Formats: sequence, structure tokens, C-alpha cells
Amino acid sequence: MKITVINGTPENHSGSLDEYLDRIICSLQKDHEVRQYSLREMKIRPCTGCFHCWIKTPGTCSFKDESQVLCREYISSDLVLYASPLIMGYPSALMKNAMDRMIPLIHPYLEDISGEVHHKKRYKSYPELGLLLEKEEDTDREDTAIVSDLFERAAINVMSRIRFMIFSDSPIEEVSGAINNN
Repeated sequence: MKITVINGTPENHSGSLDEYLDRIICSLQKDHEVRQYSLREMKIRPCTGCFHCWIKTPGTCSFKDESQVLCREYISSDLVLYASPLIMGYPSALMKNAMDRMIPLIHPYLEDISGEVHHKKRYKSYPELGLLLEKEEDTDREDTAIVSDLFERAAINVMSRIRFMIFSDSPIEEVSGAINNN
């Protein structure tokens, strides 16, 4: 299985998500092809909503930055693992920016899916998504429900589904098990 890990941990974050993620990746590399992208080390401009990726350059953002690498890796993966600390109850701004820049992966045309209007697929298949999140001190059930809903809705927008959501205080074996057990 090809797994792409997108690490949204910001520079100077005081948590331990990076170390936890390194241990997971080391474990997964025994059986899978794993690539990690650290968003804090990448140059990715914010989406401006120009929609050139739909009209002028279909399927490709007109900004020539590293989001194009992420889009290629995303669409060619079997599973994408989004890893981010929660900051004020939400994934990092780096993660949100990267997710926004996935818009070239869908068509501008709309269709009805289960009574909701969504964009049509641009590609034959899309990866499943896994979430690895680092809680804040005061993260509670309401916070996790909001984050879960946020990612569930984002997954629908990129023709995918959330396979699992796990927090970094869980044993590494739990994350590996969620990835290995379809």
C-alpha cells in the first residue's frame, strides 16, 4: 500500500507529534511504501479562489509551488494520513492551507450525492484518509466531534472517506492496526 503522510505540525510547536509520527512511519515502512511531507518545510501559497485550476489550467493550480507535489502524491496514494496538532480546537493553519489546495483534484461540475450537491470526480480513484491528531490540554468530546465532522465534510469534498481518527496519546500499534485493517 502506498501511504502519504502530511505533517501539519508548525515550526516551534511544543508537542511531541513529530517524534510519534517518526515511530509510526518507521513501523509502517516494513510493509508499505511511505512518504512524509512536512508542511512547515514546504512553500505552499494560500488558495486565492481564482478557479484557474478548473478553467484555465484544468487539474493544475496556476501557482507553481509545492502544492502540485502534494496533489500528485495525494491522488496516487492508497491512504493519506493527515497528522496535525489541534490548535484552538482545530487542525493547524498549515494543514488547512494544504487541504484547501487540493481543489484541482475535483471538477467544477456538480452532482447530487446522497441528497447533497458536491463536485464531480476528476480521477477514477481517490485515497482513503486517516487522521492522527495531537490533543490540546483542554480537548474534550465536543472538540473531537467538531474536528471529526470538519474532516468528514472535507473528505466528501475530495471524493474520499475517513477510515479512522486517532489521537497521538494512543499506542502506535493502534495506528498501525487502523492502517493495516481495511
